[in-house]
Amino acid sequence: MQVPLQYLSRCPACFFNFMTLFCELTCSPRQSDFVSATNFSTFDKNTTNVDKVSYYISQTFANAMYNACSDVQAPSTNLKALSLLCGRDASECTPNNWIQYMFDINNGQVPFAIDPDFSDVPIAGMTPMSNVTFNCTQSLDDGSGPCSCQDCSEACGPTPVAPPVLPTWTILGLDAMTVIMWCSYVAFLILFFGVMLGAWCYRRRMVTSEYGPILDSNQPQSINSDGTDFVGDATCCETLGERFENCLRVLFSSWGSLCVRHPLTVILTSVVLVLICSAGLSYMSITTNPVELWSSPSSRARQEKDYFDQHFGPFFRTEQLIITTPLNASGVFSPTSGPDIHFSSILNISLLHQVLDLQTEIAKLTAEYKGETVTFKDICISPLAPYNDNCTILSLLNYYQNSHEVLDHEDVVFYVNSDYHTHFLYCVSSPTALDDTSKSHDPCMGTFGGPVFPWLALGGYEGTAYNNATALVITFPVHNYLNDTDKLGKALAWESVFVNFVKNYDNPNLTIAFSSERSIEDEIDRESNSDITTIVISYVIMFVYISLALGHINSFWTLLVDSKISLGIAGILIVLSSVACSLGIFSYIGIPLTLIVIEVIPFLVLAVGVDNIFIIVQTYQRDERMPEEELHQQIGRILGEVAPSMFLSSFSETVAFFLGALSSMPAVRTFSLFAGLAVFIDFLLQITCFVSLLGLDIRRQEANRPDILCCVKLSDGQQEKSEGCLFRFFKKIYAPFILKGWVRPLVVAVFVGMLSFSIAVVNKVEIGLDQRLAMPDDSYVLDYFGNLSEYLHTGPPVYFVVEDGHDYKAPEGQNAVCGGVGCNSNSLVQQIYTASLLNNYSKISNVPSSWLDDYFDWVKPQSSCCRYYNSTGAFCNASVVDKTCVPCRPMTPSGKQRPNGTEFMRFLPMFLSDNPNIKCGKGGHAAYSTAVDLKENNTDVGATYFMSYHTILKTSSDFIDALKMARELTDNITQAIGPHNKTYSVFPYSIFYVFYEQYLTIVYDTAFNLGVSLAAIFVVSTVLLGFELWSAILVSFTIAMILVNMFGVMWLWDISLNAVSLVNLVMCCGISVEFCSHIVRAFSVSTRSSRVERAEEALAHMGSSVFSGITLTKFGGILILALSKSQIFQIFYFRMYLSIVLLGAAHGLIFLPVLLSYAGPSVNKAKVVAAHNRFVGTDREQLVY
Repeated sequence: MQVPLQYLSRCPACFFNFMTLFCELTCSPRQSDFVSATNFSTFDKNTTNVDKVSYYISQTFANAMYNACSDVQAPSTNLKALSLLCGRDASECTPNNWIQYMFDINNGQVPFAIDPDFSDVPIAGMTPMSNVTFNCTQSLDDGSGPCSCQDCSEACGPTPVAPPVLPTWTILGLDAMTVIMWCSYVAFLILFFGVMLGAWCYRRRMVTSEYGPILDSNQPQSINSDGTDFVGDATCCETLGERFENCLRVLFSSWGSLCVRHPLTVILTSVVLVLICSAGLSYMSITTNPVELWSSPSSRARQEKDYFDQHFGPFFRTEQLIITTPLNASGVFSPTSGPDIHFSSILNISLLHQVLDLQTEIAKLTAEYKGETVTFKDICISPLAPYNDNCTILSLLNYYQNSHEVLDHEDVVFYVNSDYHTHFLYCVSSPTALDDTSKSHDPCMGTFGGPVFPWLALGGYEGTAYNNATALVITFPVHNYLNDTDKLGKALAWESVFVNFVKNYDNPNLTIAFSSERSIEDEIDRESNSDITTIVISYVIMFVYISLALGHINSFWTLLVDSKISLGIAGILIVLSSVACSLGIFSYIGIPLTLIVIEVIPFLVLAVGVDNIFIIVQTYQRDERMPEEELHQQIGRILGEVAPSMFLSSFSETVAFFLGALSSMPAVRTFSLFAGLAVFIDFLLQITCFVSLLGLDIRRQEANRPDILCCVKLSDGQQEKSEGCLFRFFKKIYAPFILKGWVRPLVVAVFVGMLSFSIAVVNKVEIGLDQRLAMPDDSYVLDYFGNLSEYLHTGPPVYFVVEDGHDYKAPEGQNAVCGGVGCNSNSLVQQIYTASLLNNYSKISNVPSSWLDDYFDWVKPQSSCCRYYNSTGAFCNASVVDKTCVPCRPMTPSGKQRPNGTEFMRFLPMFLSDNPNIKCGKGGHAAYSTAVDLKENNTDVGATYFMSYHTILKTSSDFIDALKMARELTDNITQAIGPHNKTYSVFPYSIFYVFYEQYLTIVYDTAFNLGVSLAAIFVVSTVLLGFELWSAILVSFTIAMILVNMFGVMWLWDISLNAVSLVNLVMCCGISVEFCSHIVRAFSVSTRSSRVERAEEALAHMGSSVFSGITLTKFGGILILALSKSQIFQIFYFRMYLSIVLLGAAHGLIFLPVLLSYAGPSVNKAKVVAAHNRFVGTDREQLVY
């Protein structure tokens, strides 16, 4: 009676009815009315034994007893108590088969056979026992209260209903955003083309130019006048902008001239500084720990993880096999009663023996670590150690005690009474059973002293039809170590041996998918190494293109002289040096690198740096040296013209990246810091070292010396300068075509259409990162993930942690947490139980295991669990037979109450050290030894946890929803338990929370990072464009269009929003500056007579450099990334990089010039006059108008 008492006494009505059944059988004065002996045997001459009795029970009584007990929970197992007491799963238990099981002589718990007969009317002269019963919602005569909601569904009131799912926003049955954007786009087209038509009609009548007053030489404001009167018409902002522009021009001109005049000094100084900064790489460290990479130390999930690890130890490491079979070896088992039962192929006894051999071989694996031999037993979890040092192996074979002999047990006479089939059916229904009631009396409990629940060891079945399982799941939990590198090293060494063993294991009858705790990190490292070749080829292609494209070949005979391979290589080295300096400086500071930094930043800086190199070199190649102008003056003048544009783009990107470092996401923050510094250092090296190298290269070219072999001097020949093919194409063909009157409206219509489409789908971009994408195409972990999704029947465990500070010794504190009789209806356990009833909504699948409720059952005086030696006060286990062992609490009314105060703490350590046994299944050592953090020399309770499980989680959205709902639940619990004026709270913890927390705020983080970057670009552009506010607005608007269109591409190309794609979007913001700022600045300083002509000039002069410097440079390198074996490279680098370059080029070289031709800023009159004055009297005077 001890075992039922321990489980059923949680519900007084249930236990009263249950005791009535047995008390009436054994000691009722009316026993002869309903009990009759039917079988006898002779013991000796004077004594006869009763071998069997018939017990007549009212069906009404049986139903009432069952109804009162049907919902009673067994907290430590997350099961209903009837699953442990009925010989089958609670869902299959009925009033009659429950009582029949308890009275079955084969269960080993009754002294003789008892045959129950159920009837509500007298039969065979017997009156069925029909004593009074209590419903679970009723209080008992002795003052015991009604059962709790957790143990009595009738006491819960109405079944909770999940809030309705918000319907999709639709208009006329169509997606609302799509309808709105379509209508907006059509309205825009009507308005735009209407305005265009009106403007065309107006121009037919009157054609004027914004330069009309300026071009008329009869006007005092004419540019053909002396210009002295024109300054008065310039606004304050125009004058200020011109003066700022002139300051930059003079500064950069002087600096360029200085660098050309003293090249060796500048180059050597640059090299020394680069070497000093790069020396920091010796302190470089790379973060590969996913937790450090994706979770901020200040984030809630990270702090909660650290709290859990410190108080309960880190979550155990997992080595897991999912085993299926290609064989068709299914069979049918015919039990002694009932219909035949189908058993799937994987449950064939021959295959089970093979799986057991595999499991045994794995458990015997050894590894070497620092000269020591490491066995599985050294690192495994043994919950009952030191009393039982068997390792925990969550496997179906543990039902058979991991023994071939037990697996072969069978009892066969004329038919099969029991064998491995019956034992399986018994154990999946009652995994905590210590006796399967067969002739062999085999236990179901694992050799490690704990149960193996069928949903953890089987997969591929429906409902509770475990016999139809198509997969076996074997889990080897291994200790994790927080701050012990030696012990962690041993675990890692054994895991490495485990992975190699399973990889090489060959059995044609078994198909094995597996994973180790170290597998994901190992595969990511392998993936990074395997992609090095792809990355190197990508960069080599870009390097070769740069080296060849920089040269402007005037004729075949001057090929070697005009080539600029050495200058191109120098430019590439400058780009790489800036990256090395950035990495080195932050390594000095102690900021670790990440793989994203190493893979992305060279790409980014190469885009920015090469563009500037092309602008400098190609501007020189198109320039004619003025009379009496020396080389250093010419390069200084050129640098004065283009460096402000370079400074605008580089400084905008630097500020945008540094502000992006405000992100709470470590990967984004680290990338932003390294990228911002690398871009700025690259700019500094370009206007110093590269300008000096350019001067030296021009001298070489003018001396008619070949590239690379500059020591050789060729015969002098006439050097002629001609425009490059790409420049001529942009100037003569492309720019005039794009800016034709009929092309421009089409361009606007197409790009606004793209923008409308992207806005319509921006909210449909998936959030999250499928962990399978992080694996190489040939990774064994991909098979494991696939099997996990297909066969998994339970989600990750979730721990509801009550922080230190709750008072468990006071009745109020106990009632706020527990789930039994007298507990609050909104207690912690009760709220989690209620949430589990709505598992599709809450993502909580089970009632929590509650150490507090089990402790109350364990300490009851009616139970034999809590005893101590009267002489010493030490704990006495229930299995010990010793007269000096006395119950912990007296069988008095006060003794039957819950323990409080010091008495609560006196027996709690005993409970946590008690191993469960056949006389006491409530011992807390196995289930709760780590769940309670005792403090102050076991005089108080600190932090504790209550464990449950999530539902099956397969997609990123499932994991995100599970985290979100668990936090909502614990927020409610924190309010309910009432920690008034106290600092503790309740929080959920699961191993995946630190990785998925970022997705709760990813939309905000994306908007924040991109918004801050755009704001920085706007402010810097406003200042560096000479305080031309409208120009800065156009730059920012175009970049915003590119970013929005990137979301459209992400939706079309199945690219999800996560930290990796966010880094790429931040980078996109930076690269887009290169596509836009140079064009806009060229437009703003142009002195042509109309917006169309100014846009055409800007596109012709800067467009070719932008196209050759970024688009063509990147295109070849990006295409190579498509060959990568890494799925994450193919999706987040190839697809996104290609989209960034194509969208940037399309907007910068097609849309932006058209936009400027329509809505570009008016000419800055002060700049026009300054240009006139600067070039008056020179050959360039005609170029200013």
